[in-house]
Parts: sequence; structure tokens; C-alpha cells
Amino acid sequence: MKSNYRLQFITHYNDRYSYIDSARLALKGGCRWIQLRMKGAEQALLETTAHELKSLCRMYGATLIIDDDVHLAKRIGADGVHLGKEDMPIEDARRILGNGVIIGATVNSFDDILRHIHGICPDYFGCGPYRFTTTKERLAPTIGIEGYRSIMCDMRSANIAIPLVAIGGIRKDDIPALLQCGVDGIALSGSILSSDNPSTEMGDIANIIFDFEH
Repeated sequence: MKSNYRLQFITHYNDRYSYIDSARLALKGGCRWIQLRMKGAEQALLETTAHELKSLCRMYGATLIIDDDVHLAKRIGADGVHLGKEDMPIEDARRILGNGVIIGATVNSFDDILRHIHGICPDYFGCGPYRFTTTKERLAPTIGIEGYRSIMCDMRSANIAIPLVAIGGIRKDDIPALLQCGVDGIALSGSILSSDNPSTEMGDIANIIFDFEH
């Protein structure tokens, strides 16, 4: 996965920007990992958008992940898929996609993580939400900074080295404390689009993560 997963953008839209606009702004700001999430979209529109976004990601050398839809990820040759708790089992997704394709899994607790390590493991965990967010329906219980600190401590104690990416209502000011907890990456969505200059906001966040790593 290289190090692209350390800063992820989940596509979103608002009255100013479309799904593709949102991805383009994130890429211009230095993000190199885009997850296409279009909940409730018609399949034809989703597939058209996925093809367009794949071309855009290739221009920037970015990783493209499809949310939920394993078969769409395979059809368009995406880099991977992200599976929620109620989506296809990882074992089935791996059988369809083969080795070398990224599979991420949503978790909300250390118990969720433990349930994943007894079979075919995901390549990364998307763990959240950090705080309440309106960009995701049927929100799981929020975790907060102490929750991430506890989860990372439990993972180290259990020698689980699968990268964990924090997600859900995260803003720029939250990132240093989250990185200090030991999370491996940050995923963002609505907070980027709601900023005055999304590309600049993403660039500032990319610099925070880069500076922390070095």
C-alpha cells in the first residue's frame, strides 16, 4: 500500500462540489488515496463516476478504493475495496479480487479487530467514528481520543500490526493528538469540503502528517 494510506479522502459532495470535484480538490492538495463512496447512487452513475475517478487517480499516481462494491472494483480495475461491517466477508472478497488488491475493513472497537484476525485479514482497518459526523448514515458509537489510545495499546499488546486509519468527523486540529495516539493514518471527508479552500486545507493536513513522520 506504500504510504498512501496515511492520508485518505472519502468522496463527498455539497452545494459547491460534486463527488469528482471533491476528489480532484483532495488530489490537488496532496492526498494520494481516494475512496469512492456514493451511498444510494444508481449503479450506472456509480460506475461512470468510478471510471472517471480511476483516470483522475492515475494522473496523480493515487490509490483508488471503491466503497462496498467488490464486483465494481474488479470490473474497473480499482486498487482495492473497503468493506463495512454488513458488506461481503473478507474471505469472499479476496477470492473474487485475488491477491495484490487492497481490502480494508471497518471497525469500531478492539473486539471488532480481534474478529478479523482469525481468518483472512484485511490490509488495513478504518476505525471510527472519532466524533459525530453527518457524512455517514447509521453511525456507530463515537470513539474519541481516549478510545483510539486504548485500541492502539491493545493492538500493540496483541502484536497486531495491521495499519489502523482513524475516520469520522476529524478536523485538522484533531490530527496531531490522533497521530500521537499511534494511529497509522487519517481519513477525511466533509471537513475538507466545508473549508474555505479545500485544496489548501488538504495540503496543510498532508504537511502535518509528513512533519509527524519525520
